[in-house]
Parts: sequence; structure tokens; C-alpha cells
Amino acid sequence: MLELALGNIKLKSRVFLAPMAGITDLPFRKIVRKFGDFMMYSEMVASHAVIRDAKRTRKMMDVVDDEFTSVQLVGADPKIMAEAAKVAHDLGARFLDINMGCPVKKIIKSDAGSALMKNEKLAAEIISSIVKSVPIPVTLKMRLGWDAEHKNVANMARIAQDSGISMIAVHGRTRSQLYSGKADWMAVAEVKQYVGDVPIIINGDIIDVDSAEMALKESGADGVMIGRGALGRPWNLKYIHDYLCCGLRPGLDPSSQAKYEIAAQHMEYMFEFYQSETAIKLARRVLMYYCKGNREATILRRDIVSLDTVNKIYEMLNRIFLD
Repeated sequence: MLELALGNIKLKSRVFLAPMAGITDLPFRKIVRKFGDFMMYSEMVASHAVIRDAKRTRKMMDVVDDEFTSVQLVGADPKIMAEAAKVAHDLGARFLDINMGCPVKKIIKSDAGSALMKNEKLAAEIISSIVKSVPIPVTLKMRLGWDAEHKNVANMARIAQDSGISMIAVHGRTRSQLYSGKADWMAVAEVKQYVGDVPIIINGDIIDVDSAEMALKESGADGVMIGRGALGRPWNLKYIHDYLCCGLRPGLDPSSQAKYEIAAQHMEYMFEFYQSETAIKLARRVLMYYCKGNREATILRRDIVSLDTVNKIYEMLNRIFLD
């Protein structure tokens, strides 16, 4: 298996868990971690909120001394992002990631996220300022470009490499596509021609071993990043890792009892990490994902939205997996 490294830390897998706002919090990462030492990312953290010392933001940056978890920063001001990077480092982050891929309007309006694909000069300043501000590896996640007429991912990758970035993840869609259509894995192949020593990770529509294999083949990337394919199926990263590493195809999914235990542990982590009201609200969202594949999924999802106590959350787990 190809070895990847960030700084002096050797990664143990070519499979990465994508940063997902509202999803990749500490409880979710702890569940995924049970299945292997995958490189993972915090939720997207606003750099200006880090500087303000916002309580919720600090909680999002909790990486619990995890050797393979990165804090992802989003913003559009090089100085503020550099200061936020220093704070993250001081709090124990071993890696930092720059968000140049988020397509949502709220982020775009502040010229951050994938809006930076339209401003290569500012993007270069941001990357350089963060790299110079901290003694830890800095990575980058971006899209193919702003739209079909402005696909500048290859040039941006070269700028990132020249600015000292340690690894680049590319989502195979433009900002204008949002999450529609099919990810263009072949478009990422051009990036490999522009960068030499920087590992390239492919992201977008990778949900199982077959799509992972095809994405690597078409893109020539060094690893795969899993997003939606891990929702409700945290064991999926292990399946993909075992195949890419050792050619082992997954057998049957975990038993219903095993899935129940995984989901119940996930809920427990959430109730430990969040205050009760917040935990219940977030738990309802997580339960929606665990419903996938259940014959009564439509009815279950209808009932999940009204859950308002911890006991009802666990009762729903029984309905999903054991009834």
C-alpha cells in the first residue's frame, strides 16, 4: 500500500473522512475511529469566531489529542486566519486544513469557501500566511473551480504547492454544481501533472469499494475521501480501506445487533459531549442517517422529528435495528 505522510507523521490509511458541517463533530469522529486510524477533520470552523473565543467554536475544535484529526478553518482574511491557526495549534491541533470548497451561500457571501477559487491572489496569501504561522502541516480542500467555464483547480494546486501546502483534497465538482450531477474524477488527473510531492486526495461520490477503486483509477489520486458514504455507515471506511490495502471485499454488513450497539454508542457520545437539548436535536438528525436501508424508513423518519427525550431516542434505536 502506498504510504502517505504529513510532516513527520505517517498516515495509516489512504482513506480519509471528509469534513462535513454539522456532521463530523467529536462524537461522530469517535465512532469512526473505532473502525481504524483514518485521517479525519473537524467541522468547518469560522476563523473570526476562533479569534472571538466563541464557546461553541472552541468545542468544535476539540480534537482530544487525536493523532490523525485536523481542524478545518474557513475565512477570507489572511491575518485573521493565521491568528486562528495559531489558536488551533495552541489547543493541540496536529494538522490544519483550509476550506476552499464549501459552496453554501452563507460562506460564499463572505468571500470564503469555494469563493476563493475566484481569487487566486487572495487564496495564495491565505495559504502562505497560515503555513508560516504554525509549525504543523497545513492541508487544503477545494473544488474544480467556480463553474464549468472557470475550472482552475490545476493552477490553484500549483499555487498551493508553491505556498507550502502539505496535501490537497479535491471535490470533483465546481461550486455551481453544489452536490448535483456526478463528480468528475478524471478532471482531478490534471492536478497530478501540476504538483509533484504533494499528495492529492479525491473526493465526491465515493460511497463503496467499487467507487473508491474507480475514483483512484480515473484521477490518479493518492487517496480517497469519504463524505456522505459514511453517514449512518461509519464502518464503511474500514471496508474501503481493507479493499484498497489488501484486496478484501466486504462481506455482509454488521448484524442488526451490532448496528444497534454502534448507534447507541454514538448517542452516548453525543449526550456526553453536548447539553441535553442540543444533543437531542442533533441526535434526531443522526438517527435519520441510521434509518437508511430500513423497510420502514419513511415512517421512522416521520416519527424521529418529534423525539424530545433521551429515552425516546433510545427507543427509536430499538425500532430501527431490533424490532
